[in-house]
Amino acid sequence: MRLEDIASHLGAQLRGDGSVDIVRVSNLETAGPDEISFLSDERYREALAKARAGAVIVREADAEHATGNVLILPDPYVGFAKVAQLLDKTPPLATGVSPLAYVDPTATLGQNVALAPHVFVGPHAVIGDNVQLASGVSIGQNSRIGSGTRLYPNVTVYHDVQIGQSCLIQSGAVIGSDGFGYANEKGTWLKIPQTGRVMIGSHVEIGANTCIDRGALDDTVIEDNVIIDNLCQIAHNVRIGSGTAIAGQTTIAGSVTIGRYCIIGGTAVLNGHIKICDGVTLTGNTVVMRSIEEPGTYSSGIPCQTNKEWRLTTARYLHLNDLYRRIGKIEQKLKGLLPVRADSSQEPS
Repeated sequence: MRLEDIASHLGAQLRGDGSVDIVRVSNLETAGPDEISFLSDERYREALAKARAGAVIVREADAEHATGNVLILPDPYVGFAKVAQLLDKTPPLATGVSPLAYVDPTATLGQNVALAPHVFVGPHAVIGDNVQLASGVSIGQNSRIGSGTRLYPNVTVYHDVQIGQSCLIQSGAVIGSDGFGYANEKGTWLKIPQTGRVMIGSHVEIGANTCIDRGALDDTVIEDNVIIDNLCQIAHNVRIGSGTAIAGQTTIAGSVTIGRYCIIGGTAVLNGHIKICDGVTLTGNTVVMRSIEEPGTYSSGIPCQTNKEWRLTTARYLHLNDLYRRIGKIEQKLKGLLPVRADSSQEPS
């Protein structure tokens, strides 16, 4: 695209030569004359001055430090994301309906549906307009896929699942598998049939090999505009509010409710039957055992140390209860030794 056309699409202010052809997006330090990059952190202004990119997206305050063409936007990173979408060359997942795809006679296909070889569409399933299903995708009975949604190879959608419009589900994801529900009878595990559904809103993205379990009785619900990274586990009856982002390898136990616009770092673990309010950020490796009722940033875990420091810290941690008891005894002795002022209700410090 010509740079001036990109500027028009973004609503950006252009300074420089608008006739430059831009082919792709690239890193600021490696971008060439036909590529576009961005600067959102003023700490990298030095790289901006040396950039060879055909154009750079910057804030107004950084424009004077650039030596080439610039597009000026309040949020360069958002602008960069939109340009990346404009120039995206990802091939379609399928074209037309392959004769090697199986569509049950009772299923319904919308207009311009694309099914790759070895796609399975089960009884009474409904596939919306402009849906793309890559090879090996399986859509279970009575499930519905909203218009414009794309499923990458080997995605499995069980029965009675609903997926909204313009969703993107990466390879190997499993939607609607049974929740982990069992009763124990004298040492024997009795399976509890999971009769709920999975309900996914629109503009949701789900990463590779992520599993979202169906509800035990009620539904598992993923609201609009949620993004979930690779290798996450979403257990039965979880509800995730709109605009929330969940990074890789996060595990969410059953019946957890997560509010809107939360950010959950990688490898976080959420205990079952708790609630996380709107606007909570959990840093990576955080373990949440109780409900969180106030917005803010929460963390747990031990930061990285040298092995020598970690072994020393661990050894001391193992004696924490002994230390607690010793301090308690010392406090009791001090209370008996130190006088208490008659005119004060405060204990001596």
